[in-house]
Amino acid sequence: VHSRNDAGAWEMTPEEIVAHITPEMHEVHIVGGHHPDWPFEYHEGYIRAIREAHPGIQIKAFTAAEIDYFAKRWKLSVDEILDRLIAAGLNAMPGGGAEIFSERVAKELRYTGKAQAVRWLEIHAKAHARGVPSNATMLYGHIERLDERVDHMRRLRELQDETRGFQVFIPLAFHPEHNMIGKAFPKPTGYDALRTLAVARLYLDNFDHIKAYWVSLGERLAQASLAFGVDDLDGTVL
Repeated sequence: VHSRNDAGAWEMTPEEIVAHITPEMHEVHIVGGHHPDWPFEYHEGYIRAIREAHPGIQIKAFTAAEIDYFAKRWKLSVDEILDRLIAAGLNAMPGGGAEIFSERVAKELRYTGKAQAVRWLEIHAKAHARGVPSNATMLYGHIERLDERVDHMRRLRELQDETRGFQVFIPLAFHPEHNMIGKAFPKPTGYDALRTLAVARLYLDNFDHIKAYWVSLGERLAQASLAFGVDDLDGTVL
């Protein structure tokens, strides 16, 4: 468990956030976790500050897990949360927080603070209904079974049939470092990464793009993935 008193813990003001944005950037990606004290108006405020300073930039912010937390923390509906963020300048959502949709895995790993499958899908559906596109992810290579990976993709595929709001599917390879469960599981192999990406491209036929996250795969494996159904690599992250 980490605390604000840990060495290296930090927070940014809206002014500091805006100061990080440079003219060559075309997107701001914000995932801030479940801050215990900031009021919801603070989150609205820095989104609005970014939009006012950079009217044309894409603001991709807040996973479904964070939206779920906002709603519970301030007893607001997801609809109101989304409407207020969109009014402030939000125009896309990242795909984090999905992990793997398996209820068995969630129970065994005791996810805390994460929106479970039905809630995650509900929040993305509401965003899509408002014209806000989003990404979709899947964390693989820990304790999940192959059929649970397929079930995860199935649920995404079904929602995409309804909304057409997902821009890209991004399988995320589990990294055993710096987490509570990592010691028991080795990092997924390159073979597992390539077959997961290839199956995703074949099965998710209603997704325009499959992305390789080269930061975790490594540059060479990410390059190889371009021959296994991948058409997008994660960009330069500053």
